[in-house]
Amino acid sequence: MKLSGANVLVTGASGGIGRAIALAFGERGCAVAVHYNTRQQEAEFIAQAIREKGGQALALQGDLTREADVEELFARMEAELGSADVLVNNAGTAWQGLLTDMSLAQWRQVLDADLTSVFLCCRRALPHMIRQKGGCVINISSMWGQQGASCEAAYSAAKAGVIGLTKALAQEEGPSGVRVNCIAPGVIDTPMNRRLTPQDMAALREETPLMRIGAPEDVARAAVFLAENEFITGQTLGVNGGFVL
Repeated sequence: MKLSGANVLVTGASGGIGRAIALAFGERGCAVAVHYNTRQQEAEFIAQAIREKGGQALALQGDLTREADVEELFARMEAELGSADVLVNNAGTAWQGLLTDMSLAQWRQVLDADLTSVFLCCRRALPHMIRQKGGCVINISSMWGQQGASCEAAYSAAKAGVIGLTKALAQEEGPSGVRVNCIAPGVIDTPMNRRLTPQDMAALREETPLMRIGAPEDVARAAVFLAENEFITGQTLGVNGGFVL
């Protein structure tokens, strides 16, 4: 897929992995919709950084667990940038603790933020891609969606669901020329992981065969690769330093 001139929506783009992905697509000449939920200042800064390098970018707010917000987000993007040729579903949340201590409301919050949001955004983006006989969806899962993580049952379940949704949509939309792939990051240096203690991070680093923590830019390069390669679909690309083999 030729990225220069393409319209890209990156959800959860106000920090961490989403920020790096938005900037990477901006550097490839894409018009980027930088989605955020609550961190407006950070999203505006990222959009401005893309514009300062000669690109097009717009910060757009929305609670992706709400159908009306998703509709408004896409409508604003279409009015100001154009329809999405590439959708990167990166937004999400996490909850740590024993499953037996988790309330139903907390369970639903994680599933809605990490999985239902992907469904809503895909459902809204796909009609345009199908009509134009081309497009690309990149879903951000996690290595914990591949093998599960103790004390992150809801997160693991939701991210496993993202992988399953990716495979199903790749088959469903392939005849229309639309590709759907997934990235499963490992331990990445993001605000979400900074809640871990230095001792926990050191242990995770030692468990990673490449002996380092990943950078958001590692994931961003993978996203650009998947967007450009026109014969890859239905795949889950592990960007984890060998943590999951």
